Formats: sequence, C-alpha cells, structure tokens
Amino acid sequence: MSDLAGTVNLSRRTLLKAGALAGGGLFVSATMPGIARAASGAAEAAPLNAFVSIAPDGVITIVGKNPEIGQGIKTMLPMLIAEELDADWDKVKIVQGDSDAKKYGPQLAGGSFATPMNWFPMRQTGAAARAMLVAVAAKKLGADPATLTTSKGVITDPASGKTLTYGEVASAAANVPVPDPAKVKLKDAKDFVIIGRAIGGIDSPKIVAGEPIFGLDTQLPGMVYAAFERSPVFGAKYKTANLAAAKGEPGVIDAFAIAGNGNPTELSDGVAVIASNWWLANKARSKLDVQWDNGEWASHSTAGYDAQAKKLMASGTPAESLKSKGDVDAAFASAAKTVDAQYHYPFLAHVPMEPMNCTALWHADKGEMEIWAPSQTPQGGQQSVAKWLGVPQDKVIVHITRMGGGFGRRLNNDYMMQVAAIAKQMPNKPVQLIWSREDDVRSDFYRPAGWHRLQAALDESGKLVGIKDHFITFEIPGPGAYNPAAMSADEFPAAFVDNVSYGQTKMKTAVPMGALRAPTSNAMSFVFQSFLDEVAHEAGKDLPTLLLELIDGAQAEPAQAGMFGRQPGFDPGRMRAVVEKVTAMSNWGKASLPEGHALGFGYYYSHLGYFAEVVESSVSKSGVVSAHNVWCAGDVGSHIINPFGALNQAQGAITDGLGQALSLAVEIKDGATVNSNFHNYPIPRMPVVPEIHVEFVPSDNAPTGLGEPALPPVIPALTNAVFAATGKRVRSLPIDRKLLASA
Repeated sequence: MSDLAGTVNLSRRTLLKAGALAGGGLFVSATMPGIARAASGAAEAAPLNAFVSIAPDGVITIVGKNPEIGQGIKTMLPMLIAEELDADWDKVKIVQGDSDAKKYGPQLAGGSFATPMNWFPMRQTGAAARAMLVAVAAKKLGADPATLTTSKGVITDPASGKTLTYGEVASAAANVPVPDPAKVKLKDAKDFVIIGRAIGGIDSPKIVAGEPIFGLDTQLPGMVYAAFERSPVFGAKYKTANLAAAKGEPGVIDAFAIAGNGNPTELSDGVAVIASNWWLANKARSKLDVQWDNGEWASHSTAGYDAQAKKLMASGTPAESLKSKGDVDAAFASAAKTVDAQYHYPFLAHVPMEPMNCTALWHADKGEMEIWAPSQTPQGGQQSVAKWLGVPQDKVIVHITRMGGGFGRRLNNDYMMQVAAIAKQMPNKPVQLIWSREDDVRSDFYRPAGWHRLQAALDESGKLVGIKDHFITFEIPGPGAYNPAAMSADEFPAAFVDNVSYGQTKMKTAVPMGALRAPTSNAMSFVFQSFLDEVAHEAGKDLPTLLLELIDGAQAEPAQAGMFGRQPGFDPGRMRAVVEKVTAMSNWGKASLPEGHALGFGYYYSHLGYFAEVVESSVSKSGVVSAHNVWCAGDVGSHIINPFGALNQAQGAITDGLGQALSLAVEIKDGATVNSNFHNYPIPRMPVVPEIHVEFVPSDNAPTGLGEPALPPVIPALTNAVFAATGKRVRSLPIDRKLLASA
C-alpha cells in the first residue's frame, strides 16, 4: 500500500502502519458490496468505510482500488467518491489499496472497464459516507438531517447558520450504521463540482521528480535479485543446465531450475539465477548452457504462417462460419460491381516502458507469500499463486504498485508466478525478479497476426448489398490460451448489410497470444474500415457518406447484458454524431491542404465508445509517411469525469495506433521471436506525433472507458489518407515504404 502522499514506501514498519489503515483487522462486516466499515472510531483518521478515512484536521484519505498503469484511474475513481462526499479536493489524499476482493471488489486495469464498472458504486460509496457524517452533525446541531447542506468538507445548518467540519464529526460518524447503497441519494449532475474538472494525475509530480513509485523501485531489507532464463522457442521443455557454472560466477547466491505448471500464461519451465544484484544475476545466465526440448514448434516462422495462410485463403472455403445472413451468392451474382481485396497485419508486442518485474517474500514460518506486483490483474495473480502453492488465497498478500505502462501485457501474471516460485526456494529472503528488455520482447503474449479476404457486392446505385470475409487466424492448444484478436460475428457493417458471410480458418501455433490495447479492434478496424474505403471509392463516394448511408434509418439496439450488467446496445445515432462532428472539425471535403497532403477517415465502435477520426498525411518520395494532424471525435457517455486524463488517453491511444501502422511488427523464426529491443521494434518517438485535436460528444448514457476506443480508427484513417495522397492502397501493416516510394 502506498503512503498518504502516494509514495511507495515499503519498509516493514510502514507496511504495518499502512496495513492497519487499509484494514488489518480494523474492519468488520460489510453492509455494502465492496465496503467494510469500522468497528470503532480511530484516534486520528476515522475510517467510514473501506475507501474513506477522515482525520480531525479534515484531511480525507481515499483509497484508489484499481491498478494504475498510466490511465489515470488512481485519480479518477477517488474523484467519484469525493464528488458525492462533497469533499474539499485540496484536502484529499489518495493511497493505493492492496489486492483485496472482499474489501474493494474487482481490481483490474484493462478493457476500459473501470469507468462503467465504478461510475455508480464509487459515487454510492461517497454518498454513503456523506450521509453518515450528516447524521452525526444533525444530532450535534439539533437539526433535521434533510435540511443540512454540505460543501468542501463543511456541514451547514441553514436555519441557524452553524457549521461543523467533517473532521469534527468523523470519529462519531464511523459508528453510524452504513446506509443501504441502493437508497443513498446521488447528486444531480448540475451540482457536480469535481466530476468534469481537469485534475492532474496524483502521481505526476513524483514521476516528474523521479521519485521511486514504480514496482521496480521496491526495496526491502536483505533483498536479492533474480534473472530467469526461458527457452527462446515457445512451447519448449527444460532438459538440463550447467547450474554449477552459474553458481561459480561472482555475486551469485544460487541457481536452480523451475518446473512449469503446464499453463504458459502462468508458469513455464525455466532456470533462475539469484545474485546480490541483478547485473551479476543476468550476466551469470550466459554460463547456464541450458538444453531445451523444442519439440514440433521450432519449425514455426512468420514466413511459414504467411505461406500457410495464403494456401488456406486460396482454398476459398473457411473452415467454420461466423455469420451467415441473407443470400450472399445471389447478391454477388446480381451485383453491378464487386470489390475483392486481401488484408494482413502482424504479431505485435506490448513493450511497456518499465521493465517487467516483481518482488516476493516467502514467510516460511507463516506459510505466507507476500508480493509487490505491478500487475493489471493482481487478484488473478493472487489466485494463481495461491493455487500453485496450495494455500488459501488470504495466505498470498499482494501489494499493488504503480506500473510504467501495461497495454495489456500485465494482464498475464507469469512474472508474478515466476518470482513466487523463486522466492519459495529462498525462504524468508525477499527476491526481486527483473526481466531485461530482450526478455520482455521475446517472452511476450503477442497480439496475433491475421489475414482477411474481403469481398463486397454493390448494386447499380452504389449501395453495399453483400459482404464476405474469410479470416485466417490462430489457436493455441492447451490451457490458458485464447485469441485476443478473434473476430466478432457482428463485425461492422454486418448489421447494416442484407447479405453477409463471415467465416474463419484457424492455424495452430505455440506463439503466446494476449490482449493488446484495444484488443481485436486494433486489427479489425484497419481491415474493415480500409476495405470500406475501397468500397466507397468504387461507389463514387467517400467513406463517411457510405457509413452514414449504411446506418440511415436504423434504430438503437435495446440494452443488453454485458460486462457491466445491463449496458446500452449499439446506437447508430451516436455513431452518426461522431462522424458528423469529426468531419466538421477537419473541414472534411472542403479543406485547403498543402500540396501532397490528403485526408483519410476512420470510424470504430469498441468498449462502448464511438470514435471517428480524420488524419492529414503526406508521403515523401522515399515512401516515408507523415501524419500532420489528427482530428478525433468521441462519445463515451454523458460526462468526461476528468478532462485532463481523458485528453491524455485519447492522445496516447492515437499515438499508439500510429506506431502500429507505421513501424511495428514481431517476426517469428525457428519458433522464437527475432526482435529483441527498441532498435528492431521501434515504438513511436515524439517526432512522429502529429497535432491531435480531440472533442467529446456528450450523449445521454452513463460514462464509459477511454483506455482503448480512441486507438482503432486512427489506423485506417492513416492508411486511407495515404491512398488519398498517393493512389496506392495499404493492405498490410506496418506500412511498407517500398510500396509507396516514387519510381
């Protein structure tokens, strides 16, 4: 747990103090989901529930429950509580909560889930605490609670003019019955004073100052360091290693093999080297001479997958149907025009800037594993470690640390399992596992590559009357495997075309696959929005016009069950609003551009967010693509909770998307990743970042997340701009300069 100022301070004394504040036996039964209340008032900061403690001086401590990976959640969720609490934001301090599902409910960073999952619960938490404070104040003032007002941590009786501060009543309020969350009254939106206010990240000053707040900064007395050698070939099994040679290296404390648990998303075979510092541990790896049983997977390669996909595509028949609607054959037989194109995208890595790391301490006397984890899913890691150890989950204590980026990589907790397995063999001695950048690039869970053959049928008026797709994708045999770039049967524009045939064929692989920011959408948006731009071109119109014609007259889908309970169905009206907004922002169709510049358009709906984007691009004679401006219009509901964070999320997502389009691809050869570091996996640098203009289009819907949905449309918007500038279609990523170079 972080201290009150947000700094990770992990001395044993501070941990004990922080643990007491977070719970540590002080909290008893909860009457509100995710909220436990105090058994008695504290001498200083009085805990009103699991999230809110108030000191006599009026300082309010709020627990940020979700992991912070740079998405701003450690600031945003407390803002929701503070709003309904009527707190003085200048007197709010935020601490990071440990992993504890009973106290805090779900704790995760991924999928843009945090906002829709917490919009009401966090506000109810603040409103409940406010009601408890008001109840005590009413007794002290001899007033009806309903007549009291609150503002900036002060309770006022309008009739008498008397006031009490939250600090004056907090201790007594800690003993007031916790209200039913379903019955607490939430504010009218017109009364919001914190929601909608641009507030800088709570950790930003410390990051700028270089203060130690990340997982890698964890320091514990007597800590040793570990490097972990894995097979370069995915799916390989450990055979032998020269452990004695590694142990003979300077500073090395121990070296031993770790047996995997059969699930590559958790614990694979490897060899750990422990030393007094990480440099020595990593250096000693070279002496291990590990022998691996590579099995069948050593023959796999990017070139082999390409050849296999082309062969499958040429067969013409998908192995399985994803969607069949209307009479596609008849639509194509009677079409005035058809469009036929193939698209491809590569494997991608995450490469978060903070190296992968984790710290663990096995308390042998208590049979307890204590972990300091920069994890997007700490509760998942907690469960996996407990299962592997064969201990109850409460015997695995996970402290959540800030992360220097995640982008989906830290959804998998393999590194947490590794350090737990290492620490188990080093009882009562804290161990910090650090991966090198090469370890990270070569041991990722990659966004899988994919191939599509798309065909469209147009009638004499240019209307899209039929669409077909044959999608070639991957599957991994064994536990824990899934495809994070799987295609939805309802992939746009299926719902708005009368005749549809989507099918897929799967190839087997051992290359680990995992969710990358805007999973699935980051691939499908490029393919479908680029192809629809081709269709629009053949129909003699532009892409925004084609899209608006497709949804013309369509009604919003009814609310449906989803990740967040009942959630709104797809609404063509919201789509139309962002399309029209961004075309107005960019002066689409009317803009006067420099010679060689052109605009491209892309739209995508993902993670409950509607985004349309326009890119202004140019291409040099040597084929170098430049993006000069990006206009972005997004609808993520009725409120932008923190405009500062929202703008950062949109700009960051767009920059990520441009990087994927311009330069990123992972190559597999001999069953292993060829790329190793930033020199051959060049993430976008500042010079490639264009001017990014973002506007949000409010709608009558509860707010939804912003970590993902601004990314997908920028990729096709860029490739469509390249076509507009050069007349050359980009059908494979990353963009091939040779394709665009002038003859």
